[in-house]
Amino acid sequence: MAQVMIYTTPTCVYCKMAKEFFKEHGVQYTEKDVAADETARKEMFAKSGQMGVPVIFIDNNPPVVGFDKEKLSQLLGI
Repeated sequence: MAQVMIYTTPTCVYCKMAKEFFKEHGVQYTEKDVAADETARKEMFAKSGQMGVPVIFIDNNPPVVGFDKEKLSQLLGI
């Protein structure tokens, strides 16, 4: 199973869509709330150069920024 990390904020609609997509497909993921966790926010920026969410990492692939259903499906093989 793929290692999935998603950086989110509580008010992000696209974050909610991505998490719902993962649940629909039985994909386990780790979530980090960058609004509440400054360390996670700095980590996300250091890894991706992005300040917007969601930022999704799947295994060792480049990050997926935003909710890109096609790209997520491709990387997850679903």
